[in-house]
Amino acid sequence: MTLRLLFASALLGLQLPAAQGIPAPGPASGSPYAPQPIVAGGIVIALYPPDSAFLKKERIAEPEVYNMQASVPGRIQSIVNIHNPSIEIHPVEKGINTGTLVILVPGGGHNTLNVGSEGADFVHFFYNYGVNTAILRNRLRKDGYDAQTDAVYDAQQAIRLVRAHATELGVDPHKIGIVGFSAGAELAAPSALQYDAFDAAHGGSDPLAGVSSRPDFVGLIYPGPTPFARDPKTPVPQDPPPTFIACAGSGDAQHAIWAEDYFHAFLVARVPNVEMHIYGNGVHGNGMKARNGEPFGTWHERFIDWFHDLGFLQKTGVETKAARDVAAYAAQRRSGSKS
Repeated sequence: MTLRLLFASALLGLQLPAAQGIPAPGPASGSPYAPQPIVAGGIVIALYPPDSAFLKKERIAEPEVYNMQASVPGRIQSIVNIHNPSIEIHPVEKGINTGTLVILVPGGGHNTLNVGSEGADFVHFFYNYGVNTAILRNRLRKDGYDAQTDAVYDAQQAIRLVRAHATELGVDPHKIGIVGFSAGAELAAPSALQYDAFDAAHGGSDPLAGVSSRPDFVGLIYPGPTPFARDPKTPVPQDPPPTFIACAGSGDAQHAIWAEDYFHAFLVARVPNVEMHIYGNGVHGNGMKARNGEPFGTWHERFIDWFHDLGFLQKTGVETKAARDVAAYAAQRRSGSKS
């Protein structure tokens, strides 16, 4: 028997070793739960101090629960039981850093948080463009929280927290935005509209008082119902952020209708730099995956085109086209003139 055959025979009787480096939630310690990174190298910061009125003191020590993807060892599919919400920040190296940071808000119907396909998958994608990322782990309706208040507050607080730590993180405080998927877009959309009210309500002795929760850009990916779906007369703020919207069409019709509600309201208000892509084919919850080669699987490339157009991929500290256009729009609104 040749050496090659001997080696092959040995391999046939060899069992694969166990997967290594499997991420795991932190242990129960009796103290406020310490969220653990789901992507190697993540910097995890709790959104609120342990004594915050936002938190349920009786539940803050409970560990999160990770749901792993059975077919891919070590890949977290989703997380539940989030009672100490956090952001997991992934910086890029100085040589390519644009200063832009995207807060990723995974979906999951407010019952779970799909941090794999709508969170972790985008960390390396944006890194290649010099864009920092942060994965939001917000509280869920399934765990007893209100999606339209508690979860939205988590998204708004995440924006404030990143902006408050912008210098340490190497982030431009004028290039911080939020991209939500499905139920996550239900948090991103109010964040684009209600920042003044949130900041006014949480000033005073709040540790982040005076730090704006206004996002500099917003992404709504196959969004759930936005505030305009609940009330078409929802006011558009004076300095609304530019928004990118993407959804499948007939294969995800209801979410496309909700996307159109937002787009229509911003278009009527003449908000600059609003872009929407409704694809002919596709299904809900696509993430960045191309199923059967459908063009909907390339929406994130269109997002990068939009990002480049608005100046978010240029060097940190340089004013973006988005910022200039927002300032001009706000001045026009203040003067009462119409286009």
